[in-house]
Amino acid sequence: MATETLIVVSPPEEPAVLEPISTKDVLSGLDGVFPMDEAVVEALPQGSTFLSAEPFGTSAWTVTGKVMAREPDGTEKAYFLKIAYGEHGGVMLKGEFESAKEIYRLMPGFIPQPFAYGRYKVSNPVPYFYLSEFIDMDITTAPDPGEFATKLAELHKKSESPTGKFGFHVVTCDGKMPHTVDWQDSWAVFFGRLLQGICKIDRETNGPWPEMERATEQLITKVIPRLLGNLRHDGEPIKPCIIHGDLWEPNLGINLETGELMMYDVGSYYAHNEMDLGQWRADFCSHLRSPIYPRQYLRHYPAAEPAEEFDDRNRLYSLKGTINYSAGHPGCIVRQTAYNNMCYLCEKYAPIDGIDKYDPQKDPSVTGARLVPTFTKPDDEVSP
Repeated sequence: MATETLIVVSPPEEPAVLEPISTKDVLSGLDGVFPMDEAVVEALPQGSTFLSAEPFGTSAWTVTGKVMAREPDGTEKAYFLKIAYGEHGGVMLKGEFESAKEIYRLMPGFIPQPFAYGRYKVSNPVPYFYLSEFIDMDITTAPDPGEFATKLAELHKKSESPTGKFGFHVVTCDGKMPHTVDWQDSWAVFFGRLLQGICKIDRETNGPWPEMERATEQLITKVIPRLLGNLRHDGEPIKPCIIHGDLWEPNLGINLETGELMMYDVGSYYAHNEMDLGQWRADFCSHLRSPIYPRQYLRHYPAAEPAEEFDDRNRLYSLKGTINYSAGHPGCIVRQTAYNNMCYLCEKYAPIDGIDKYDPQKDPSVTGARLVPTFTKPDDEVSP
């Protein structure tokens, strides 16, 4: 049964908040009333009549719910609503909305339809919202490798950067962590800036680690230019492709009505297509760590040249996801995994003193060790 819906008017606006506000703090003051607003009602498709809203799912940085509306033909339809607080919350949701629009335009069956992004009329604290199609999904079943590979490769191939460069037109996020997405002609330069940005956030969260900082600098100045500076595909420079930006199991689901695989919770940018595969190597992935997934993908979108360096690029690309996870989970072991992978890449491509030797026993891709996340899927279009 839906909870009571709250419609409010605007008090004076507060100063901008640069960090997302904890939903725990916000919800504690709502006395169980779902934070609905007239701005969402107005954002419903034309002809829809708002009926109710209720909580759906839980999240550390957003409030999530299901909105019911009556369509012009008299049927009822559900919408998915995500709310974030503070100016950074607005950045998060605008980035997701713009990302979803790009993917939906290319492959409408691969992501829930995005409808609106906006700001509540109440502003104490400032809430922003993202409204999309509501789809019940099974997120417990492993994606079919063939279907997943086919759809993901199709998305990558269909996409065309509007500028011909790597980047995105708005800031997007992985969780609450912002991506550095300024347009760049060079993929090596773009990836170096992206990695540098998340390493800075990780250092601020987890504290200094001189050896890791030395390895990071060596990666950015020596290894990345060597590995990414002259990539080719069919003899031509690699093209920028739209990517999911946080592609792992909790952001994939099977539509319970159609049986089709879908993605969601996107934080996209135009990148080397192999970037989407990097996170599958991470400690916290499960099904996607099986070699069948990259192998199936490479059947549809072959590795860039030099193809023999695909696995080293995959290791390099995995750093962004693991360090992002480390920044969001202070003290987590994935920071050690990321550092160990840095040591491997430095040893192989640009040896340097003052860092540790790569240890295969600390490499989950060797040992098979897996970190089981301490949270369930926090938000989005999943079945209760």
